Amino acid sequence: MKDVNVFFIILALIAEIIGTIGGFGSSVFFVPLANFYFDFYSVLGLTAIFHLSSNLSKIFLFRKGLDKRLLWTIGIPSVVFVIVGGFLSKILNSVILEIFLGIFLVGFSLLFLIKKEIVISPNTKNAIIGGSFSGFSAGLLGTGGAIRGLTMAAFNLEKSVFIATSAFIDFMIDFSRTIVYYNNGYIHRHDLKYVPYLFVIGILGSFLGKKILAYIPQSKFRRLSLFFILIIGIITMSKLIIKQV
Repeated sequence: MKDVNVFFIILALIAEIIGTIGGFGSSVFFVPLANFYFDFYSVLGLTAIFHLSSNLSKIFLFRKGLDKRLLWTIGIPSVVFVIVGGFLSKILNSVILEIFLGIFLVGFSLLFLIKKEIVISPNTKNAIIGGSFSGFSAGLLGTGGAIRGLTMAAFNLEKSVFIATSAFIDFMIDFSRTIVYYNNGYIHRHDLKYVPYLFVIGILGSFLGKKILAYIPQSKFRRLSLFFILIIGIITMSKLIIKQV
């Protein structure tokens, strides 16, 4: 493990476990945490690669069923807009993207901590809109699972179907943005040493998350996850302010 930051590896594992249990996906935790160790563009590249293994694991572990209708109505718009967001990420300054990320994390967590009763109508139009925003956010900021999770929650899916369907859509998103990020030059040779560790973490974290999920009510853990997201968002914004001073 020469030249590998062990603390970062541990944080990545925690992010994967919490993301699996909370239903938001690991990127909402992984991206801001990784941003403390790497430049923002490297984080985007590593996140895409990390998620490929993570989502393959979830598809295998929660393979009891897929909602094929949502694969089309949420998945296809997500893939189209993750490509758009990925290309735009190269145009915008990394500091601006980090500001967007901090605002997104704080705004999202506060919204759902305060307005717990928010519900999205389970119809095709909202599925397409949610998928589009989810994909665009994933391409631009590295994380969009929270938006997709909110959209999918409206359809009241059985827990294993929810996770498997979300993971399959996420895999489509990550496969697409990995190609875009590679063309953008975000996947750096010196960061590839982390790929084997992140691959193992994707599998191990998903497995542990599934085991823990059997003992913890997802609704209670979801609220705890929102607090974590809020704290990470505040830290991300604080770091940017300190940088600029």
